[in-house]
Amino acid sequence: MRATYLVALGSNRCHGRYGRPAQLLGAAIARLDRAPVRLIAQAPVISSAPIGPSHRRYANGAVLIETSLAPAALLAWLKVIETEFGRRRGQRWGARVLDLDIVLWSGGRHQTRSLQIPHAQLAQRDFVLGPASAIAPRWRIPRSALSLHHLKARLDRSRQLP
Repeated sequence: MRATYLVALGSNRCHGRYGRPAQLLGAAIARLDRAPVRLIAQAPVISSAPIGPSHRRYANGAVLIETSLAPAALLAWLKVIETEFGRRRGQRWGARVLDLDIVLWSGGRHQTRSLQIPHAQLAQRDFVLGPASAIAPRWRIPRSALSLHHLKARLDRSRQLP
């Protein structure tokens, strides 16, 4: 059975082979469009401020993919790709070459020690909601009446309040 996933991408470190973070995301998206995954849609890459101790701006994007992989298997595959691109585990929210996060899954909710779908911080992260709502605005959050478009609008309104 094939499932659809929304995957968020981020980078804020240059790479010797792939270049600046925005170009690196382009290469990562091309890498994501290989078996056992099929790329359905990709969002434009945006620039965002860092969270936490990092001082470098991020390039962020999102893709919709289709695969027969279960959530845990897809997560393992994404970690392999991060490693191929030079990702090393380090400081939480520190600078990173590539970050790939499963945000949503057509199967609904998934909860293990290593993976939570929907992503726990989805509603607070404009750098995820912006690209995600560009490619899947009507995708509803499990056990909620809210779509990605609604979450993005709520976040935008909350930032405009005094």
